[in-house]
Amino acid sequence: MYKQLDLLKLLDLPYTPPSLKASTSTTVTVVELFAGAGGLALGLEEAGLKAQALIEIDKDAVGTLRHNRLDWKVIHDDVSHVSWESINADVVTGGFPCQAFSYAGKGLGFEDTRGTLFYEFARCVKAIKPKLFLAENVRGLISHQQGKTLKTVLSVLESLGYNVQYRLLNAVNYDVPQKRERVIIVGTLPGINFEYPAPSPKILTLRDALHNVPQSEGMKYSPRKAKVLALVPPGGCWRDLPEEIQKSYMMKSYYLTGGRTGMARRISWDEPSLTLTTSPSQKQTERCHPDETRPFTVREYARIQTFPDDWEFMGGIGSKYKQIGNAVPVNFAYHLGRSIVNALSKVSD
Repeated sequence: MYKQLDLLKLLDLPYTPPSLKASTSTTVTVVELFAGAGGLALGLEEAGLKAQALIEIDKDAVGTLRHNRLDWKVIHDDVSHVSWESINADVVTGGFPCQAFSYAGKGLGFEDTRGTLFYEFARCVKAIKPKLFLAENVRGLISHQQGKTLKTVLSVLESLGYNVQYRLLNAVNYDVPQKRERVIIVGTLPGINFEYPAPSPKILTLRDALHNVPQSEGMKYSPRKAKVLALVPPGGCWRDLPEEIQKSYMMKSYYLTGGRTGMARRISWDEPSLTLTTSPSQKQTERCHPDETRPFTVREYARIQTFPDDWEFMGGIGSKYKQIGNAVPVNFAYHLGRSIVNALSKVSD
């Protein structure tokens, strides 16, 4: 059992990765943009891929990558400053932020996306010409600018000579104790067939994730917020509060429509966590511990994102939460990595 699934080993859960119909004689190499704290790279590594280069601009995230993997080539720079011509890799990955384009004309080409981080991702793909690329993004990309942004992204990537597909996946279906939806865009050169990973048979819960979690630092709620959340039962939210407290705590949000179930939310032991944010005490997206009236600690955050306990995060406590909250869950990345290996193992050079 590989390290990132220590959780499953601890619980004695069965786990069989996708079988490969053919084996590769060479290691699959990866270049990753916007590498963050290493969740995607770590999961891909456990799936058998080798990180060729990781690019990240945040100094604390760079410190995390270098501290935990001395053999990784980590480039601390803005991706727009990186020249790709001297870098070779089988796979390019990265989660470019969702940015708006200007739609002055009738449709956008590659050059028209300049100035966005998507352009930098596409520029990397165009220069390296990998066999396969994988881009991760938030669910909102599907509806961003009435779907125009996603349409442009797919069109530009297809113009580079790739067969492109996308799917909305939930990490909770891939050995991650967290409901976390992400758009996964995959492009392959002609002749390569990528299939998205099949869901795992078991949904992991918070109880599974936090069993024997190490002690660590953690943020605290303000006295006012703690007093309110103390009234919320496990699995509950603002709806479980007295009406007058609902109104005073939620203010204008009380009168909005929609579920708003992330507000004043205490997670139950027997359910997966809601999507972790970049701050555990962030307004309107509380993720309260089931028993104690407090946010999840740093190591609890990391467990929910399926980082191993020996993966250390550099920087102050706020930066640690941000790095973990922004990461691709390691186990989710592992499943995607096995699908990449499976696709490329069937291709002969």
